[in-house]
Amino acid sequence: MLIGLTGGIGSGKSTVATMLRHRGFTIIDADQIARDIVEPGEPALAALIDAFGPDIIDGQRLNRPKLAEIAFASPSATARLNAIMHPRIREETDRRIAQAPGDVVYDMPLLVDLGLHKNMDLVVVVTVDPETRVQRLIGRGLTADDARKRMSAQISDDQRNAAADVLIDNNGTLEELQLQVDAFVERIRHA
Repeated sequence: MLIGLTGGIGSGKSTVATMLRHRGFTIIDADQIARDIVEPGEPALAALIDAFGPDIIDGQRLNRPKLAEIAFASPSATARLNAIMHPRIREETDRRIAQAPGDVVYDMPLLVDLGLHKNMDLVVVVTVDPETRVQRLIGRGLTADDARKRMSAQISDDQRNAAADVLIDNNGTLEELQLQVDAFVERIRHA
């Protein structure tokens, strides 16, 4: 079974993915793939330099904060970033899914944004109120303004939630989140 796991930035997708990993699922993380494909010498890194200039490089490595500053400054810059990254992420994802054993969870923030949810057997959306997301992103080192810019670059929560087969509410405690994940796992394992 191929399960798509998504949610807005700061929703707790990674926490849910970790819980699912502990329950025996293979996790394929789109964000990790995005990091892997921009390592020094990778074609995606060269394409990003061509599109956004040499200032995004620190030594030989991608300066992610600098790229984010440029790429999230306007919708057209975000579209350029997505046009470079998404096809490459998809290709590597397909390769990893083909090699993965058992049930696979594809953890991808933009699953619904890109229409990839249609390729999943089941779509799980992690939800949390927007202000909590902003506070979590501030905790990761973003400013409130940067957090809101990144959130606004994604589709609305309503659009994302409409694509869900399962909604997991992450407005409560970690224990409450674990109970929801456990209930989800039991449901699909006994379906």
